[in-house]
Amino acid sequence: MIFQAFWQHWLRWWQRRGALGAQGERWAGRYYQRAGAYVLASNWRFGADELDLVVLDGKVLVFVEVKTRTADHGGAGHAAVDARKKTALRRAAKAWLREIGGAPHLRFDIVEVLVCKHGPVRILQHRGEPLLGPRRF
Repeated sequence: MIFQAFWQHWLRWWQRRGALGAQGERWAGRYYQRAGAYVLASNWRFGADELDLVVLDGKVLVFVEVKTRTADHGGAGHAAVDARKKTALRRAAKAWLREIGGAPHLRFDIVEVLVCKHGPVRILQHRGEPLLGPRRF
């Protein structure tokens, strides 16, 4: 009985999490579009690896990892991109580049989407940080 209640609670939480993550990716895509970029793909998969968004920002091909958090669970979304996730992003990006024949300029971004219960959605972009280390400019 206790296990069943726990399982139902966990399942509801997981379903809400997936819906929130998908909405966060849509908001992030619109964020790039408003900035003049073109969203080339969303949720592009290579085996078990996934690119949340692939964006063309001028002449730069951008691979975007989107982390969506609610205000009550907050926290730094970019901290969730650990070494294992970075490796998966690199593999997926290499597969994308093989498919299109390469790209002269590329960048990896993390976009954090913070959804507040009573108020606006806040979007924070970390340009070029997740795979290349802290910014040097």
